[in-house]
Amino acid sequence: MKALVWHGKQDIRYDTVPDPEIEHGRDAIIKVTACAICGSDLHLFHNVIPAMKPGDIVGHETMGEVVEVGADNKKLKVGDRIVVPFNIFCGDCWQCKRGNYSLCEESNRNAALQEKAFGHRTGGLFGYTQLTGGYPGGQAEYLRVPFADTSHIRAPSGFTDEQLLFLSDILPTGWQAAVQCDIQPDDTVANWGCGPVGQMAIRSAILLGARQVIAIDYLPERLSMAAAAGAITINFQEESVLDRLNELTDGKGPEKCIDSVGMEAHGFNAFGTFYDRAKQMSLGESDRPNVLREMVYVCRPGGILSVDGVYGGLIDKFPMGIFMNKGLTMKTGQTHVKRWTDDLLRIIEDGLLDPSFVITHEAPLAEGPKMYRVFEKKQDNCIKVVLKP
Repeated sequence: MKALVWHGKQDIRYDTVPDPEIEHGRDAIIKVTACAICGSDLHLFHNVIPAMKPGDIVGHETMGEVVEVGADNKKLKVGDRIVVPFNIFCGDCWQCKRGNYSLCEESNRNAALQEKAFGHRTGGLFGYTQLTGGYPGGQAEYLRVPFADTSHIRAPSGFTDEQLLFLSDILPTGWQAAVQCDIQPDDTVANWGCGPVGQMAIRSAILLGARQVIAIDYLPERLSMAAAAGAITINFQEESVLDRLNELTDGKGPEKCIDSVGMEAHGFNAFGTFYDRAKQMSLGESDRPNVLREMVYVCRPGGILSVDGVYGGLIDKFPMGIFMNKGLTMKTGQTHVKRWTDDLLRIIEDGLLDPSFVITHEAPLAEGPKMYRVFEKKQDNCIKVVLKP
C-alpha cells in the first residue's frame, strides 16, 4: 500500500509500505477514506518530538471502512464505517474505566521506553513516535486499529467524511480544552492560537456558555474564521494583548485561558521568542513556552489555564512565583477522545456545529508531502488539510 512516511526533519515521503495485518483478535483493518494533517504532525515534521524512526508512518486523524476484523472482535463487521480516535485504548484498565483513555495502561507497546523518560507509561498513539508505541499512522491507504472493538466511533449515516473526521482529534481536543476551564456564564475565555484546534476550542467555549470568547493570533484568515463564530479577535502583531484583555475585562483579566499553540510558539513576545530560540540552539530547552508565560501573567487571580497545545519536553523561565501567588490552576493532557464522543455526535447531529468549516484544502494522499509544506508555511491561507487516499 501507499503511505506518508517520516524519513527525518522536514522529510515526509509518499512510499510503498507493507499492508497491515491482523495481529490480535480484537484488531480491525480499515480502508482509509479520509485523513488529515494535524498541527501535532508538524512537530514531527520539525523533528522536535523525540524518538521518531525513519520509516515510521505518520498521521492520527483517520476514518474509513472496515475490511477485516479479528476473531475476538464482536463489535465490528466488514463494511462498517468508523472514525478512529488518535489514542489507542483497551477499555478495561484502571485508567480506561475512569475515562482517562489517553492514559491507557495496556496500549503502549513501548511502555518500558516511555517509563524511563516520563516516570510512568501513558497510552499508545497512532503515528506518533516510539515513546507512544511506534504504531503506524493513518495517513495511508489502510490502517490496523488495535483494540478496535473499543477504540472506534461508529459513523452515523447521512454525514460526510468531512463532517465526522475531526471526531478523531481536533474537535474533542478543543472541546476538552473548554470543558477543563469549568466555564461559568460570566466568564471571559481567552484562547491563544487560532489554528484548527483553537477554532474548535473557541466554538466549544461559546457552546458551553462563556460570556465572551477572545481569540488571539496574527493571521488574518484565522482571526476571520474565529470572528465568524462570534469571538472577539486580537492580532498580537498589531496591538498589545495585555492592554486589550484589560480593556475587555475592566482590568480584571480573563477568568479562563486556553493554550492552543503548544511547544512551537512564536511571536507572542519578542524577547521571549529570542530567549527560547537561543536556549533551544544551546540545547537548554526543547519547547517554547511563550504562550504559557503570557497566560500566567494576564489571567485573573484564581483563574484556570487549560493547555491543549502539545508540549514534548523541557521549558525554561516558567513564572512559578506568579502562578502560585495568583492561585491559578493548570489543566492539561492528551485528549480522552472517547469520553466526549456522545456529546459531540449530538452537537453535530443537532446542527449546532459542522466541523468541516475548518477545511481549507483537500488533496490526494499522493500530494501529502507537498501539503505538509503548504500547511507548515501557511501558504494559500491554509488552515486545515484533508487527504484522500
